[in-house]
Amino acid sequence: MANYQNAKELTKLTLGKQTNYSSKYNSDLLQAVPRKLNRDDLALNNSLPFKGEDVWYGYELSWLNNKGKPIVAVAEFRFRCTSPNLVESKSFKLYLNSFNQTKFNSWQEVEDILIKDLSFTSGETAKVNLCKVDQCPALEISSIPANCIDDLDVTIDHYDYQKNILKGIQNPNTKSKEEFVVSHLLKSNCLITNQPDWASLYISYKGAPLNHEILLKYIISFRQHNEFHEQCVERIFTDIISYCNLEKLTVYARYTRRGGLDINPFRSTTKQTAPNLRTLRQ
Repeated sequence: MANYQNAKELTKLTLGKQTNYSSKYNSDLLQAVPRKLNRDDLALNNSLPFKGEDVWYGYELSWLNNKGKPIVAVAEFRFRCTSPNLVESKSFKLYLNSFNQTKFNSWQEVEDILIKDLSFTSGETAKVNLCKVDQCPALEISSIPANCIDDLDVTIDHYDYQKNILKGIQNPNTKSKEEFVVSHLLKSNCLITNQPDWASLYISYKGAPLNHEILLKYIISFRQHNEFHEQCVERIFTDIISYCNLEKLTVYARYTRRGGLDINPFRSTTKQTAPNLRTLRQ
C-alpha cells in the first residue's frame, strides 16, 4: 500500500496542488490514474472477479449557446470497470469548469465532446447523458429496500483498515439466503489530500448469512483509510469474496457529492448494471 501511495503516476496529478481555473474549454485538464496501481495491491490480474462500472453525476456543468446565453445541465457519466484508467476527480472538476465560458452549438455537441474526451482519458468508451436540472429521473431521491445495520450495538476500538476483521463472518453450515444490507457509516479519506469521503455502502449477496456485527466493524475500519472511491469498493468486494463462499455478490457505494461531483462505484458477480437512484446525502 505504501508503494502504491508513492507511485510516480500519482506525483504528476494536480490533486493536492494549487491550480488555476480555466473558463475556456480545455481537454488537456483531464488526468488519468491507472487502475493497475491499486489492483496490483489487491492481487487482481486481467481476469477480474467482478463486473461493474463507476457512475458519476455532475451538478455544476454549464456552457454558452451560440448566442452567448448560459445553459446548465446535470450530467451522468458511466465508466466500465474494465477501462485501463479511472479519471482523477479534481482534474475532472477543472475540466468541467472549462466549459463555463465556451460557446457550443447544441446539447448534442457538448455530449459528443464529453464522450470523446472521457473515453480517451479512461481508455475505453465512456457513456454520457445530459439532463435538464429539473428533469433527471435518475436523481430522484429513492426508497431503497435494504436492511440498515447501523443500529447494531457494537464496540469499536480502532479505526484503521484490517482485512482480518472479516474472519468468521460466515458460518458455511447455515442455510443459503439472499440478503440486501446497507451501512451509512462508510468513511475513507482521499489518497492524496486526506480529505474525508462519505458514503452509503450497499451489499447484496446470496449464500450462507453474513454476521452483521462483523460486517459493520469491517466497514467502520475504513474510517482512517486513504484510498480513492473506486479502489475502496474493489477492496471491500475482494475482501468479502476471500472470506466467504457466496453464490453471488454485489457491492455498491453512493458517495456524498464533493465539488459538484459524486462517484458511485458498482462491482458485482452478476450481469447487473448500477441502478439509477439517489440517496438523501447526495
